[in-house]
Amino acid sequence: MTVAIYVPRDSGALALGAGKVADAIASEIKARGLDAKLVRNGSRGLYWLEPMVEVETPSGRVAYGPVAVKDVSSLFEADFLSGGKHALSFGDPEKIPYLARQTRLTFARVGITDPVSLDDYKAHGGLAGLEKALKMTPADIVQQVTDSGLRGRGGAGFPTGVKWKTVLDTPGELKYIVCNADEGDSGTFSDRMIMEGDPFVLIEGMAIAAIAVGATKGYIYLRSEYPHAEKALNEALGVARHAGVLGKSVLGSQYAFDIEVRMGAGAYVCGEETALLDSLEGKRGQVRAKPPLPAHKGLFGRPTVINNVISLASVPIVLDKGAAYYKDFGLGRSRGTIPIQIAGNTRYPGLFEAAFGLTLGEIVDEIGGGTKSGRPVRAVQVGGPLGAYFPRALFDTPFDYEAFAGKDGLIGHAGVVVFDDTVDMLKQARFAMEFCGIESCGKCTPCRVGAVRGVEVADRIANGEEPEKQVALLEDLCNTMKFGSLCALGGFTPYPVMSALRHFPEDFRPHPMREAAE
Repeated sequence: MTVAIYVPRDSGALALGAGKVADAIASEIKARGLDAKLVRNGSRGLYWLEPMVEVETPSGRVAYGPVAVKDVSSLFEADFLSGGKHALSFGDPEKIPYLARQTRLTFARVGITDPVSLDDYKAHGGLAGLEKALKMTPADIVQQVTDSGLRGRGGAGFPTGVKWKTVLDTPGELKYIVCNADEGDSGTFSDRMIMEGDPFVLIEGMAIAAIAVGATKGYIYLRSEYPHAEKALNEALGVARHAGVLGKSVLGSQYAFDIEVRMGAGAYVCGEETALLDSLEGKRGQVRAKPPLPAHKGLFGRPTVINNVISLASVPIVLDKGAAYYKDFGLGRSRGTIPIQIAGNTRYPGLFEAAFGLTLGEIVDEIGGGTKSGRPVRAVQVGGPLGAYFPRALFDTPFDYEAFAGKDGLIGHAGVVVFDDTVDMLKQARFAMEFCGIESCGKCTPCRVGAVRGVEVADRIANGEEPEKQVALLEDLCNTMKFGSLCALGGFTPYPVMSALRHFPEDFRPHPMREAAE
C-alpha cells in the first residue's frame, strides 16, 4: 500500500523550510525505491512545530516536527513511514494538547486534506452544506444563517444574516458576492490559512451566499502579498468548474454562479469594504460615503454581499449541521467559533479555533504559553494595528465582541499580539499614528491630517516637551479622529493610542531610561 506523507504547502511552513524538507523527502523516497507519495497539505497552525510532517499509518497519522532537511535521513532510518519512534515524533497529531483543546468547525479539514483535491474535500464532509442549500428556498437559507448568530469575522462583527437579507430583498437583475480577502492586520493569518489549506470551503460558502441572495458572480479580493493563496484558489476554482460545482448550473441546479480572483495593490485601506469596491472597479481605493450601503448599491452600483473569508467559510457548517448546532457554541451575542491567531512574543504561535468565551489570560498564558523571551507579559494587542492594548489587569476579559467593546477594545480579525515588559508603549502609540498616516486614503481630514499631527505630538512627548500639555493634545486628536473620520482606519486608530495612554501612563512621562537612550 502506498504510504502518504504530508508536508505543508502553507506560506508559514514554507517560510520555515517546508519546501526544502519536501524535496529532501522526495529524494529519499526515490533513492530508497519506496512505495510512498507526497501530499502537500495545509498547516494545522502549530507554527512552533513547522515544518510538521505527518505520515498516514494503518493505526492513524503520526506527526514529526519541527523537521529540518538534516533530519530527513534519520526519519527514514527510524522507519517513520510506519510511525517509527524518533526524537521529533509527537504521535497522533490530534492528541497534541494545542490541537486537542480546540473546537475546529471552520478549520476542520485544514492540515488534513489535500487542499486542491475535491475528492478529499467531499470525503471529509465537503459540499454537504451546499447540497442542503440547493433544496431550500433563498429566504430559508438566509434565515438559517441569521438564526445561527454568525457575525462578520473581519472586524465589525455585523450579523451576516442581516446583510444577506438586505441584498435578497433589494431588487436587481445582477447581484454580486464579494469576498474580502485583504487580510492586512498585523498578527493575522487565518484567512490565508483557509485559502491555502482548504480553498473549497470558501468556494462552497460563496456559492451558498449566491443562491441565498440571487447573485451570479463572485469575486475574491485577495491581498497582493498572498501569491500562494492565489495559486491554491485558482487551482481549486478550476477543479470546481470542471466538476460542476461552479458554472452555468451549480451541482446540476437552476442556479448559475462563478468566482474570479482579483489581486489587490497593497493598500491597507482596501480592507474597508467600500474602498475595496472602488479598487475592484479599477479605481483608486478610497472610502465611499454611506449611504448608500453596498447591500443596496455596491460593486458597479449593484446589490452586493461583502463578507470576510472566515465569515463565508463558516457558512457551510451552518447549512450542513443547522443553525442550532452552530449557535450552541459561544456566549452572549458572540456565537459559534472564532479562529484566534496568536503571534508576537509568544512561546506557541499559531491558530487556535475555539468557541467564544475563553478569557484573554487563558489565550495568552495557557494556550500561547506566555512570552518566548521568558519575561513577563506587559501588553497584548487584540484586533490588529488598530486594536487596543490590554494590560494584565484586563486578562479576565472573555473573548467576546461585547465584552471587548465594554473595555474599549475590539476583537477585529482575532489577532492576538503579545509583548513582554521591554515594550515602550509611547513608541507603540506613535506607530499607530504613523501607520494610519501612511495607509490613509486621504479622503477625510481627521484621518489624513490627524495621524500626521499625532506622530508629531508623540515625538514631542518623547523629547520631554511639555508632556502634560502634549498628552492632552494627543487625547483631543484621538477624540477628533474617532468621531470625525469617514471610516474605521481613522476612527479606530485612537484605540491603541488611548489604551496605551490609559493603561501605561508612565511611558508618556519623562524617565531616565528614555533620556539616556536618546
